[in-house]
Amino acid sequence: MARDIELLSPAKDKNCAISAINFGADAVYIGAPSFGARKNAANTLEDIEDVVKYAHKFFARVYVTLNTILKDDELDDVQDLLHKLYDIGVDGIIVQDFAIFKMDLPPFLISASTQCDIRDIEKVKFFEKLGLDRVILAREMSLEKIREICKNTDIEIETFIHGALCVSYSGQCYLSYAFGNRSANRGECAQPCRKRYTLFDDCGNVYVKNKHLLSLKDFCAAPYLDELVNAGVISFKIEGRLKDENYVKNVSAFYNILLEKYNRISSGKVFYDFKPDINKTFNREYSTYFLCSGTENIYNFETPKQKGEKAGIVIGVEKDFIKVRATVKINPQDGMSYFYNDDLSGFLVNKVIYKNDVAQIYPNSMPKIKSGMEIFRNFDFEFNKNLANSKTKRRIGVKFFVYNCKIEVLDEDNIKYFVPLNGFEEAQNVEKMKSVFQDQLNKTGNSDFYVQDITFVNSKIPFLKVSQINAIRRELLDKLMEFRLKFYEQERLARKAKRIIPAKFPLKYNDYRLNVHNQKAKEFYAQCNVQCAQPSYETKNIKNAELMRTKHCLRRTLNMCLKSGIKNKKLYLTDEKGKRLKLEFDCKNCEMVIKEY
Repeated sequence: MARDIELLSPAKDKNCAISAINFGADAVYIGAPSFGARKNAANTLEDIEDVVKYAHKFFARVYVTLNTILKDDELDDVQDLLHKLYDIGVDGIIVQDFAIFKMDLPPFLISASTQCDIRDIEKVKFFEKLGLDRVILAREMSLEKIREICKNTDIEIETFIHGALCVSYSGQCYLSYAFGNRSANRGECAQPCRKRYTLFDDCGNVYVKNKHLLSLKDFCAAPYLDELVNAGVISFKIEGRLKDENYVKNVSAFYNILLEKYNRISSGKVFYDFKPDINKTFNREYSTYFLCSGTENIYNFETPKQKGEKAGIVIGVEKDFIKVRATVKINPQDGMSYFYNDDLSGFLVNKVIYKNDVAQIYPNSMPKIKSGMEIFRNFDFEFNKNLANSKTKRRIGVKFFVYNCKIEVLDEDNIKYFVPLNGFEEAQNVEKMKSVFQDQLNKTGNSDFYVQDITFVNSKIPFLKVSQINAIRRELLDKLMEFRLKFYEQERLARKAKRIIPAKFPLKYNDYRLNVHNQKAKEFYAQCNVQCAQPSYETKNIKNAELMRTKHCLRRTLNMCLKSGIKNKKLYLTDEKGKRLKLEFDCKNCEMVIKEY
């Protein structure tokens, strides 16, 4: 049986979360005061409670990320935090550390984070047997693999559909910690994958010099949304818990419109006053990653920054302005970019004078730019201004029924409330009175409701003053929202607490990659028939460790695939500071492994 689907948007803070709901998200995921995989996106309990109250008006959910590995001395704080989150109305949690499965869990919806390295049916079935509600698949999954998983499990499946890509399998990257003691599994990733590297072999031959060899384009699954829905995916996740409010608005709106034809878990209709465009929002160019083939160009060696849309060609440089044969309309305060000595540089536009299709651009400071260079726009001021000032509003559809003895309101979720009309005289001019009712009941103003229909049930209706109808309308809508919130809360409180039942773990390796960072996690693994051979990488200095395993293979990318008969020379990477890494290649699985030299 088909289940309602969910568009899941990121929230750096309270404002981002409320914007996500307003612009079409069915749910948001947000960081708690601590223990989330984005340490710089923490929120107070008070702010999370405000988000919950707003989201639940639309039957939208709030998930809190608790997806770091935990220290022994943090476990009591996590246990306390879990109950505080439940008490303020949070719907679910996203977790990585198995120690949480040994805690006293409130009746949350529990999702296994993508940090749990979930990329096969065996791992999915494991979490299903534990009793979790959902698993978040690795981003490297193909459509074919996703279909197979959905077909063979009853647990809910969540996939990413948009945003930045980790080049490594999530939860299996130790490069940031190896480079500077900043653990990705502790929410402190320094993103060394976005740095410049040089690729060379054991004979000293240099293949690529000083490029962003591990930096991927951003993910966009928009062309395959229907296939993912039909495969059985329940939740469609947008990456971006460090992104700003305009990113959340624009991307949430874009995917909400694409998913409007499907049944969704939340209520309401979004009334837009702008047209979303994901090319106007931060991106490193887009790819569909490994959804359908391994031949697409998924990398961006030029820059990890946003280059933006092509804006034209420089045809002249004067003392204080640049002449550009423009392909887009450039406006003051736009952000422009260009490549100079292989670096992406940029400037702001102070003034523009157009002469036919040639734009005379006066920058805030004259850039090092020459005729013949391509120029790009990576910040569209007008688009972002309109988005920031957007009055886009989400509203719940209601129908009014006017009887001779009461007025009733019914919302799109079949929740209703009525006000009796006792003691009023019968209207003599019925048609005129109906017109007054129509006019006043339609005035929902800035409320969370819009009127779908007004029905006059009886041939006789009471005579009411305009002020009386307005007062009744306000009471109806206020009480209806109270009823909605009570209904949602009753449903939330009716959920039973999970009883996590240990199951046999599908062991593929028994070392630091299990990310066992505390005693309780180790004990839970033991209950799952795994005697952990090593603690986490962050606990102990482990020699010759895999710092990263990735499907982004530099041999394949550079036409040096060993399967094509190319000689197997040992390959290495070195960064700008001389830090050296060695590369190994798992050709059977078409994966590249990065280790310390």
